Amino acid sequence: MKVKTILVSQPEPTAENSPFFELRQNQKVKIDFRSFIHVEDVSCKEVRKQKIDLSAFSAVILTSRNAVDHYFRVADEMRFKVPDAMKYFCQSEAVAYYLQKYVVYRKRKIYVGTRTFIDLVPLIKKYKNEKFLLPSSDKLKDIVPVTLDELGVKWRQAVFYNTVVSDLSDLSDVKYDVLVFYSPSGIESLLKNFPNFKQDDTRIAVFGNTTIQAATEAGLRVDIQAPTKESPSMTMALKRYIRDANKK
Repeated sequence: MKVKTILVSQPEPTAENSPFFELRQNQKVKIDFRSFIHVEDVSCKEVRKQKIDLSAFSAVILTSRNAVDHYFRVADEMRFKVPDAMKYFCQSEAVAYYLQKYVVYRKRKIYVGTRTFIDLVPLIKKYKNEKFLLPSSDKLKDIVPVTLDELGVKWRQAVFYNTVVSDLSDLSDVKYDVLVFYSPSGIESLLKNFPNFKQDDTRIAVFGNTTIQAATEAGLRVDIQAPTKESPSMTMALKRYIRDANKK
């Protein structure tokens, strides 16, 4: 079955040089974007119930741009002035770059991983005497707390935002050749919004082991997956699949 249409369950990229736009142009396929999930603020009242004292931490672990936004939102709402000496451990260059929205990059202590949370481990080990705060959503990948506990560092999770299923009732259907998912919450959203969804010839593309697991447990057939050694990114995995499918 050839691939002509793709729906990516995320917002449309803002960068003009997004690999998705290149994929669209080079492979001559239609690619639509739609967020299947969104995040909602956790109020300061709810944060206080978690007994989180922002001043007790000397380092912050930031795994996403949402984590960056909500850490500084909560700090602002709690009238906590983030000290210049705060250390920031960013999961990727994209997260570190986004941090510049709130701090003067060259004047701060910022440590950057390459892509996954595991990539941060050597950096966290190097500063294992710090007290780490992990601002996150209510849905946190199991590997994160397990890894931090194994490192034996002092850390606390703080739920600053919730991951919520988006209302997709304005979509008449999801009849695309490929549906792309990046999280278990995306799979949950698909099944909640379209309880009668039948996969049939629709190809399911997933990123990450937890998303693969969620798709499989939901009874979906996973046709495309990333990251792999051959395809470290989703766009690379899609490109390889489309080339094979469309030349038949």
